[in-house]
Amino acid sequence: MISRRNIRVKVMQTLYAVETMDSEVKPDEPLRILQKHFDQSRGLLVYLVHVLTEVARYAETDSRKRAGKHLPTEADLNVNTKLAGNELLWKIMEDSSYKEAVRIDKPSLLADKDQIKRLYLGLKDSEEYKVYIAEQGRNPRAEKQMLEYIFSTLMLPDENFTDHVEELYTNWDDDCDMVNQLVLGFLQKPGAVDFMELVSKDKLLFAKDLLNAVITKKELTMDMIKPKLKNWDPERIALLDMILMKMGVCEFLYFETIPPKVTINEYIDLAKDYSTQQSGQFVNGILDNIHKDLLTDERMHKVAFKKNNS
Repeated sequence: MISRRNIRVKVMQTLYAVETMDSEVKPDEPLRILQKHFDQSRGLLVYLVHVLTEVARYAETDSRKRAGKHLPTEADLNVNTKLAGNELLWKIMEDSSYKEAVRIDKPSLLADKDQIKRLYLGLKDSEEYKVYIAEQGRNPRAEKQMLEYIFSTLMLPDENFTDHVEELYTNWDDDCDMVNQLVLGFLQKPGAVDFMELVSKDKLLFAKDLLNAVITKKELTMDMIKPKLKNWDPERIALLDMILMKMGVCEFLYFETIPPKVTINEYIDLAKDYSTQQSGQFVNGILDNIHKDLLTDERMHKVAFKKNNS
């Protein structure tokens, strides 16, 4: 499932989109943008699984094409199609949440048939594949290992393929580690991933509350941040840095289950990864000072955002 780090990234991106909109922001616009980010994560996951299944099923396509030649050879007439009948492959394709996600996201419209054929031909030449088709019968462990090999050894290290995915999904850099783990978890235990509910209810609530807190408590958070900026002009601070600091302050104030040290460390990492070279140290200094003031003034009494706004 989506981690809290991924949640924070998507809230950050949503707030950045809202801050840089030319037109007036409609009340429901931030939540709509946030949901779009989550939908993109699902779309990326579905696409990777779809390509994996298409590569595995290409054995049948290869068999048909070669048998249909004008003068097929004996080898053309005896293409091994064992992989296309992989039992785990068919469990994946029959998974109800996956089928529903495929219906919505339509990955087949985006798939590059040449990429799929190329990946299959690379698979067919591998020793792992030759061992797999030589084994008689269906070994559940071998079935799983073959699909894992296609995904982890052929698809992910292939720069042509990952460049293709990045062109289709702008969230590849943000989500690649997460979705790769989800695919491997799905291969380990089909049914373990609900494609239609990648974000659990509690994490979705966290995302929405964090987004709403930053938007509705903008003046309060700025009143706490500005005194710590010293000689810095707030208007000249990187927009992402300001967004991350406001998110951090809101977590200090309204999210009871998140320790302040965790909050600070999370936003230091996000600042390093997404903003300027100096941003990690800068965000760390501001959030740490605000946290110390809250402790000194005995104001570090977290109040859940919903309770605070009831």
